[in-house]
Amino acid sequence: MSVDLKSKVQDLVDTSINPAIAAHGGWVELLDVKDSVVYLQMGGGCQGCGAADITLKAGIERLIKEELPEITEVLDTTDHAAGENPFYTAGKT
Repeated sequence: MSVDLKSKVQDLVDTSINPAIAAHGGWVELLDVKDSVVYLQMGGGCQGCGAADITLKAGIERLIKEELPEITEVLDTTDHAAGENPFYTAGKT
């Protein structure tokens, strides 16, 4: 993929995605864009969060695909088991 596409994804991460999830103490880092697939890592309140998959698919992936239709998939490479302070945990009600 072009460096240009990666910079467009990075711009979305910086201007739309991270400000939105910062309220929950979370952030995402763009690792790479290869063959129309975005690779992200989640941190802060998102790492280990019970809603991380929903945030990824319904929020982050939807936004990226809307803005950059050439992206076909967004993958989360995070080790969620290592999350130290998730916003939602499985036992929280």
